[in-house]
Amino acid sequence: KRLYNEHIKFHLKRILLCLVLSIFVAGTSSAIAWLLDPAVKKIFIEKNQVLAWVIPIAIIVVFSIKGLSLYFARLNINIVGQRIAGELQKKVAKSILFSDIQTLDSRHSGKYISNIMFDSGQVSHLVSTGVLNIMKDSFSVVFLVGLMFYQNWKLAVFAILMIPLAGGFAKNLGKKVGKATTEASQFSGVLISFLSDIFRGSRMIRIFQKENVENENANNVISNLVNKNIRIAAIMMRATPIMEALTGFMIAGFIFFSGKLINSGELGINNFFSFLAAMMLAYQPIRSLATLNMVAYQGAAASKRIFSVIDNPITIKNEEHLPNLKIKKCDIEFKNVEFRYQSTNEKALNNINLKIEGDKITALVGRSGAGKSTIINLIPRFYDSQKGQVLIDGQDIKKIKLNSLREKISMVSQDVTLFDDTIYNNISYADPNASQKDIEEACKFAAADEFIDKLPEKYNSVVGENGVKLSGGQKQRISIARAILKKSPIILL
Repeated sequence: KRLYNEHIKFHLKRILLCLVLSIFVAGTSSAIAWLLDPAVKKIFIEKNQVLAWVIPIAIIVVFSIKGLSLYFARLNINIVGQRIAGELQKKVAKSILFSDIQTLDSRHSGKYISNIMFDSGQVSHLVSTGVLNIMKDSFSVVFLVGLMFYQNWKLAVFAILMIPLAGGFAKNLGKKVGKATTEASQFSGVLISFLSDIFRGSRMIRIFQKENVENENANNVISNLVNKNIRIAAIMMRATPIMEALTGFMIAGFIFFSGKLINSGELGINNFFSFLAAMMLAYQPIRSLATLNMVAYQGAAASKRIFSVIDNPITIKNEEHLPNLKIKKCDIEFKNVEFRYQSTNEKALNNINLKIEGDKITALVGRSGAGKSTIINLIPRFYDSQKGQVLIDGQDIKKIKLNSLREKISMVSQDVTLFDDTIYNNISYADPNASQKDIEEACKFAAADEFIDKLPEKYNSVVGENGVKLSGGQKQRISIARAILKKSPIILL
């Protein structure tokens, strides 16, 4: 219901077009079966030479119309499915970009990637394949069953007995598929998380000679995902033997019953072949409709996982009604600040009071785990303290616009983040409007100009994933140059 209200209803024009095309598909399927009636009677029994040409040509035309209608229906519904998947992917990406750092830290990045890649694909499959099938196959069944009743109502009643049997069986399978798909999504997230970790830790793995251990871990993770996908496929395929068996009973009974009707004169040979064609053509859409709830369960479970990410409340966000930060001297003060990370009960900061004077360089010195990084992270509100205040020039940073606060701050982290792009673009990330001269001056200040000038491409040199082509010191210098380029009054190192 939510998927419809927030996404599907905005694509109703294309879906209605697919509805019309589905009627064409259903109508032509029925026409194909109906044409066998005059074909058998006029060509084989009455040996009509004119209709011997007309009916085959009509069959070619009908098949062509069916093929074109089906093509355009699938094309348009696929566009709808892909666009809705894209909309959900954009929402997840936005949620990642605007979420609190503490929220992001509590969940592995691989699970977010799984939401974007795996779950959105399941929703797209529901919207495209599911919606098209429910339209196309419903009309096909109605038209073909109508033709069957037209040819002989007794046989038609017998033939449609398999529909409720197949539907009840598929409903039970659908629940199992939904559960298995949820588990598969979790394993997909674990696999992406694992791959991300071994890429990032490639050097550590080799220096500690853990290649065999991590290879065994990779085998286990991948095997779990493969086994789960096999289980899903096995559940989906359970419908095949049941449907085939039902069809076998139906055809056997149909032939037996038809023989009696033909012998009694209630059914002609031409009616028999037309009815048989209609019944066989109805087999595929009936089977598709019977297993449709499996697709629905998969898509619904995937959308639920995506919505859980999108709906995650953002506690630290820009609020337009608050005033902008007004910088005077850049005095920073902590008053009775307490902070605890979500993952632990122990306080990282307990009743912290300190003053950092503006227009000066202040160093925080202390043992590992003393809270230096936590104090730094509270200033740009990557985290918010549970108690106390952080003031800049007497202004509580929780009571000013978040954007205006971060606009006044530059940062050089101990874990340097660089994009797989050129040195120029990595530095100008701080100010896209900066001139070449501004960037060169920032690099000179950060003592980065010397090594950059020695590179073959100079500022156009690509640094690789997270700066893998540079040394640790070179990455730090580029990060410092980027911070300087922002020309902010507060720099956190």
